Amino acid sequence: MSACVPTRPTEPTDPATPERLHQPHSPPPAPRRRFHLAGADVSASIAVFLIALPLSLGIALATGAPLQAGLVAAAVGGLVAGRLGGSALQVSGPAAGLTVVTADLIHRYGWRTTCAITVLAGLAQLGLGCLRVARTALAVSPAIVHGMLAGIGVTIAVAQLHIVLGGTPQSSVLANLLALPAQVAAVRPAALVVSTLTLTLLLLWPRLPGRAGRLLRKVPAALVAVSGATAVAALTGLNLPRVALPSWSSHALAGLPEGPALGLVAAVLTITLVCSVQSLLGAVAVDKLVASRATSPDGAQPADGTSSRSTTDATASSAVTGSTSAASPTTAPSPATAPSTPRVARSDLDRELLGQGAANIVSGALGGLPIAGVAVRSSANVRAGAVSRNSTMLHGVLVVVAALLMVPILELIPLAALAALVMAVGIQMVSLHHIRTVTRHREVLVYAVTTLGVVFLNVLQGVALGIAVAVATALHRLAHTRITHDEKEGVHHVRVRGQLTFLAVPRLSRALHLVPHGAPAVVELDGSFMDHAAYETLQDWQKTHTAHGGTVEFGGRRPGLRIAEPVIPHADEDADCRCGPWTPWRNHQCDLTSLTPTGTGDVDRRPDTVTATSAGTETATGIGTSTSTSTSTSTSTDPAAAESTGLDSADAQSADVAYEDTDEGRNGHPDRKETDPHPQPTTHQLVRGISAFQRNTAPLVRDELERLAREGQRPSQLFLTCADSRLVTSMITSSGPGDLFVVRNVGNLVPLPGEDSGDDSVAAAIEYAVDVLEVRSITVCGHSGCGAMQALLNAEPGEAHTPLRRWLRHGLPSLERMADDGRPWARLAGRAAADAVEQLCLTNVVQQLDHLRAHASVDRALRAGALELHGMYFHVGEAQAYLLTEGRVFDHVRPVDVPA
Repeated sequence: MSACVPTRPTEPTDPATPERLHQPHSPPPAPRRRFHLAGADVSASIAVFLIALPLSLGIALATGAPLQAGLVAAAVGGLVAGRLGGSALQVSGPAAGLTVVTADLIHRYGWRTTCAITVLAGLAQLGLGCLRVARTALAVSPAIVHGMLAGIGVTIAVAQLHIVLGGTPQSSVLANLLALPAQVAAVRPAALVVSTLTLTLLLLWPRLPGRAGRLLRKVPAALVAVSGATAVAALTGLNLPRVALPSWSSHALAGLPEGPALGLVAAVLTITLVCSVQSLLGAVAVDKLVASRATSPDGAQPADGTSSRSTTDATASSAVTGSTSAASPTTAPSPATAPSTPRVARSDLDRELLGQGAANIVSGALGGLPIAGVAVRSSANVRAGAVSRNSTMLHGVLVVVAALLMVPILELIPLAALAALVMAVGIQMVSLHHIRTVTRHREVLVYAVTTLGVVFLNVLQGVALGIAVAVATALHRLAHTRITHDEKEGVHHVRVRGQLTFLAVPRLSRALHLVPHGAPAVVELDGSFMDHAAYETLQDWQKTHTAHGGTVEFGGRRPGLRIAEPVIPHADEDADCRCGPWTPWRNHQCDLTSLTPTGTGDVDRRPDTVTATSAGTETATGIGTSTSTSTSTSTSTDPAAAESTGLDSADAQSADVAYEDTDEGRNGHPDRKETDPHPQPTTHQLVRGISAFQRNTAPLVRDELERLAREGQRPSQLFLTCADSRLVTSMITSSGPGDLFVVRNVGNLVPLPGEDSGDDSVAAAIEYAVDVLEVRSITVCGHSGCGAMQALLNAEPGEAHTPLRRWLRHGLPSLERMADDGRPWARLAGRAAADAVEQLCLTNVVQQLDHLRAHASVDRALRAGALELHGMYFHVGEAQAYLLTEGRVFDHVRPVDVPA
């Protein structure tokens, strides 16, 4: 059997794995009813509690509700929603997104009726959960959701600004804006001082530098800001309005709803809509955070697929409220501990809706605020290491204890400090990242209309306006197609912008007939859909034009372009080929010439005429669409991911060129043939690949590369691996421009410092990465079938000292380590090494990590706690990555379920 597909034992080899105690089809034994509280859940619950306590009081203050209502909602959200909800790590409670809605209801109907509306909204959520319609909430355009949150954030910030200045907010945004000049003229210095101190601490606390700063940042900034402002106000004796918590015996509970029936129905629908959408989207976001925590090499939380420096809104909110920094190495689990982290199940959205409904019923009945999933607390819960719903429930218990025993302390807090805290949260809800995203997707009109509708009307009407504009925009895009024709240097360009349907066929036909017979033509299709009528029009015109001696090239600039009738491969070609964008370069069994339809001989005679199928594979076809996706099965809708994927294709192509020029490429590849029946000029392949990059990928990545050129590179990791062309680093790591600082050499070797090697390039790269770029981790990656390791094993004494042999002497310590019986061998989890070459590949990774530690720059960074070293092994035949864990064991990196 080939070493690329090793046999695996059927029985478990790990002694820690329990054996099956019952037959596969028999009912399992009843589990023991024993409560277990993990230490990670305890620490996470404390972190969330410290964030939730001041925020709950601040949100209650912003709504005009009794301050106890915020504590009731926080406790019920932790206990009821935490126990019954479908998202194990989502933390629910009074959310800033509900502030405007709740404040309006209290102003119109009073507090007791607002509680009754909360109960009715909970019942409505229970009904929706029973109908299992939770996933329909995810169909709402993100521009509408972000616009709604931005409008709520503006409303909160403007209202709380009056309290920050020492005044009282009005009932609407417009009234608050009109009253702002008079409020500024009558500002209360004491309130302004306390508010300014609170905002300053919120801003500066997450940015404390050094090791001491990393330790201090574990205390949430919200708690520090409110505590600091309270201490200053108490010590200086400032006369300020403070928190007033009357006796719980006088706390107002829900009453029968009073008011017009139509208004009450609209209020219930509004609370139901906002609570449900925010909670469901929050549950999906928590799943992404958990998945990132499980797969990130350093345990940090990346926000997107392209850059570790980008942040989501939850991360930005966490920074304001002082949750643990995602980039802090003090809280990041190492790869050695990552595999032992308990698996957190994906969210059950229908159950989450049921849990939120039950929580709102209880909260409303007990006189609490409406409840929804809160991004700030949820992200803090995940980053603090929570592993089960016990952390959420324990945080609710802590809120109850605080509400009963800490009333004297809470009554010392100035209202201006809480108002400043909530105002900061409101400002954070207007996300510049979201504005850039909707602008890039041409949905800024939907975003703006929703935001303005929420600000100047109300949440329900603002969302309705946003939906109407989103539908109108979608219809306009579907029906509107722009077709232009121009001539440049004798080449006729026909550009189609928009969806190509039968409605645009007359204009398309007129534009195509402007191209003279026999002239070269380029048709650019910039859209995501083409129906049958448009397809036949293009195909008929192409056949006619090429028959008269003309040439036709089809191209496009957008990924994911599809046509109604795909090009049918040749009968004797493998229809299941998944070679993707590497097809023009790879020496595989696909016959590219068989894809050329008859009647396109002129296309064949032009070496620079390249078309591409919708899967991203460049082929010499009749009608194709040029894209930059790296695999035919990609379902990513994130433009940043598409940019990264497109770049991976170019990297893969250029890597194979480098591979051809090495001894390993000529002799080490098992499928490499000495003669090629259809040789292609290397220059032609290279130019063809560069041309594909300039046409397809460059427009997608130009903005990102321009930013990197302007700001400079700031990679987070140094990735040291072999020069083997089968290792495409960007593909294996799903990284993009600016993410990895890559060093490649034959055998992924790290020469020891001070050796007279005559080549200091590796040491220079390590020093530059650690001291200048300040990378946080270094990964040494070996791979299966390494020609360098094979050469080390087969080396004969007295061989000529060629440059390759002189270089490979840096691998001799790995060979000696493997031969030393006193040292435990590096091994793969679950199976033994397939042969001596694979064993040496594994040993070499461990040995080169030891060489890394001998470098002065690495040693200094390790002792300062600013650097981590990781080992990795990639099995080419299995397409499987392994990470080095404790005990010299390389464990599988398993795929993690990504939430829909």
